[in-house]
Amino acid sequence: MEQALKTRFTERFGISHPVMLAPMDLVAGGRLAAAVTAAGGLGLIGGGYGNADWLENAFAEAGNQRVGVGFITWSLLRQPELIDLVLARNPAALMVSFGDAEKVVEAAQGAGVPTIWQVQRLEQAKQAIDAGVDVIVAQGQEAGGHGMDRGLAALLPAVRDLAGNDQIVLAAGGLADGRGLAASLMLGADGVMLGTRFWASQEAAGSDAAKAGLVKRTGDETVRSKVFDVARGADWPWHYTGRIVNNAFCREWHQDIEGLKRDAEAQKARYFASDVDDLDTRVLIAGEALDFVHSIETAAQIVEKVVGEATELMRKAPSFLV
Repeated sequence: MEQALKTRFTERFGISHPVMLAPMDLVAGGRLAAAVTAAGGLGLIGGGYGNADWLENAFAEAGNQRVGVGFITWSLLRQPELIDLVLARNPAALMVSFGDAEKVVEAAQGAGVPTIWQVQRLEQAKQAIDAGVDVIVAQGQEAGGHGMDRGLAALLPAVRDLAGNDQIVLAAGGLADGRGLAASLMLGADGVMLGTRFWASQEAAGSDAAKAGLVKRTGDETVRSKVFDVARGADWPWHYTGRIVNNAFCREWHQDIEGLKRDAEAQKARYFASDVDDLDTRVLIAGEALDFVHSIETAAQIVEKVVGEATELMRKAPSFLV
């Protein structure tokens, strides 16, 4: 697909389309990241909590495609050796989210690697601006996975106002089609980061059962919760919750987190004893954008549809003017 939209984001990274893959832990492997880059967007490997062997395999899967990598900040800071491992690969970008990332950003800048910082609050955006990051991602609470509680429609333009006109800003949370891209551009973004939509792609890592579960569910069936952090023994800071598809395990404990904590070891054992495709027990991470996910497609098809629809909508925009 030929380039139809040009923004500060596409120009900075030399890409055709203002679409970036969310670095979803254990989902955005090298194959998916490479496919998004090959389609004209920016593919990011999901470094997640940090695992050297997994990262090496993901970069190998990406082959010659230029891809970046993203991490959960607080976990990466516990394994600083991974920063050097990744920077030695000269990735297209290094993304951080969930924690004070100044040290990581400084290391990447020293290596000449572009930096991306995802934020959920204006004070976090101020941190990212002060650190001199190349890109800020404004993440609304509609997003799948961890985040906070501000909606994208107000957070995004507020981040733009704070950051000024020259800062590259991307939108994330509840976005999966061209309407989301077009609306984000109007709200001040230079592009979008998509997670849930790319999770439901052929190249995404994960089982067919999990992907089928995404297609069957809607945004109404998601909930922000701490249940699966406790059940999996994930040491997340308490002010972050995770948006997931509600299931039997979550409904059992969602209103009784303290009770779950008291029984954490038994429930953790129960959780990990279940089959990985038991979606009544295992967590299925997804955002409100499930309303727009109706099939499993290739990453290239997703990029083409999102950009094509956004382009058509923007071409029609003058019809609203008197």
